[in-house]
Amino acid sequence: MTEGATPHLPEIPNLITLAAPLLPDRVAHFLHTWEDPIFAFTIVALVGLLAAIAARKLALVPGRGQALAETVVEGMDQLICGILGKEEGRRYLPFVGTLFLFILSMNLAGLVPGLKSPTSKITMTGALALCVFCYVQWTGIRRRGIGGYLLHLMGEPQGLLGWLFAPIIFFIEVIGAVVKPVSLAARLFGNIMAEDILLGVFVMLGTLFLAWSHLPVGIPLHLPIIPLVLIFSVVQALVFTLLSTVYIAIVLPHDEGHGHAEPAGPAAGAHPHGVQQKGVSEDDGTRYR
Repeated sequence: MTEGATPHLPEIPNLITLAAPLLPDRVAHFLHTWEDPIFAFTIVALVGLLAAIAARKLALVPGRGQALAETVVEGMDQLICGILGKEEGRRYLPFVGTLFLFILSMNLAGLVPGLKSPTSKITMTGALALCVFCYVQWTGIRRRGIGGYLLHLMGEPQGLLGWLFAPIIFFIEVIGAVVKPVSLAARLFGNIMAEDILLGVFVMLGTLFLAWSHLPVGIPLHLPIIPLVLIFSVVQALVFTLLSTVYIAIVLPHDEGHGHAEPAGPAAGAHPHGVQQKGVSEDDGTRYR
């Protein structure tokens, strides 16, 4: 650590931490200051490269890379469509699916030697939550219009009593809209930071146990922690993604339906006695398409 650098909690050294003593102070300070964005863009480049390789040669009989990519996409499609419905889910799958892959990759980056988890910093999780907040508000305004979205925030008041309570409901909804991204950022940051600290502490203990040998190695006490870190990294990425999807579902117009299944009953255009009416509506006999 360079002179004057702010002390931080225990964590596994990364490439920037190891290279800083060999670099000029100005360069080392710059790298430490922008450490998290640097690793975030590195992860984006790596994930994008892997995605491009997986999609380079698509085949009817997929290889392992294509099969893994298809499994991830299909899983995210089922997850999001299960909340929003098929039509709306497919519309918002690119944003929410990308969000999940990005967060999961950053969560797991701390397990890769030389990298670190950018989501262990509140600045990164706050930026992600801010993106979700802006996207949700933009979606609500785009789908409902400004007036319709304001009515939504007021609880869509009906009658005199509804309009009397509309300002209170509006205030509560605005506070809730602000608190939601804060909770997203704090939850993800707290859990990933705890994982990094846990790994760092066990690596430090393993190193101290062999400090008497003056060897640059230690006992791998952190290995039993890795499965736990993997589970929590996936869970936190899923929680962030699911809550973001729910926030999108809340602002969508309810009268449009979101791809939910139609209620059971006679099919549209079918005769009550089982004879299907072809091309003629039952009400006025006019042809329809």
